[in-house]
Amino acid sequence: MASAVILEERVEIPMDLRSLADFRAWALSDRFPERGRFDYLAGRIEVDMSPEDLFCHGTLKTEIVSTLHQQVKRLELGHLFTDSTRVSCPEAELSVEPDVVFVSHDRLESGRVRLVPKAGAGPGRYVELEGPPDLIVEIVSDASVEKDTRRLPDAYFRAGVAEFWLADARGSELVFRIHHRGPSGFCAASVQPGGYQGSTVFGGAFRLDGNRGDRGQWRYDLVHRED
Repeated sequence: MASAVILEERVEIPMDLRSLADFRAWALSDRFPERGRFDYLAGRIEVDMSPEDLFCHGTLKTEIVSTLHQQVKRLELGHLFTDSTRVSCPEAELSVEPDVVFVSHDRLESGRVRLVPKAGAGPGRYVELEGPPDLIVEIVSDASVEKDTRRLPDAYFRAGVAEFWLADARGSELVFRIHHRGPSGFCAASVQPGGYQGSTVFGGAFRLDGNRGDRGQWRYDLVHRED
C-alpha cells in the first residue's frame, strides 16, 4: 500500500489523511510543504502548485490588503491576514488558505473564531484561525476558476463566513464582486451608482478600479466610500 503521494518531486502528501483533524495536524507539522496551496473541502484535498501571476494576482492582492488594512487599523476593527493564513471550520469540513482574511474583535471575543496556538511556542504565537471569519477574499487564477467561483463560496457559506469577495483580473475587463449571505447561499451585492457595492462587514461601499498602463500591466485602486 502506498504511504504518500509525491507531486512534482517536491511535495509529499501522506496517504493516511482520513479526516479534517488528520489534515489539520499535517498542515501544522514540520512535514507540511512550504510552497503551494493545500485546501481540505469536505473530504477532498485540493492542491494548487501554480506560480502566482504577478499582475493579475499579486499586485491586485496587494491593493486589496493595503486598502483594507488601513480601514481595519484606523477603526481598530480586528485583524487582517494574507498569504498562507490557515482557516479551519470543523462544522463545514473545511481547512483553507484564502488570499485575504478579516476577522473582527467581536468574533474573537465571542468565541465564534478561535486563535490556535503554535505548539511549543510562547504566549501570543498562533498558526491558525478556527471558525468562520467575517470576510474572505479570493482572487481567481487559471487553475482555480471552478474552485473560486463555485466550491469555495459554497463551503464558506456553510461555514458561516459573513461576506465573500471575488476578484478576477485575467481578462480584458476587471471583475470585482461583493457577496452577502442569502437564504441558501451568497448573493451578489447590487451595484450602486458609480460602480460601488455595499459591504456589511466594513460599512459603506467599495469600488475596484483597474486599467492597463502604458506597459500593458494592470494597475488597481480599491476605493472605499463611507455612508
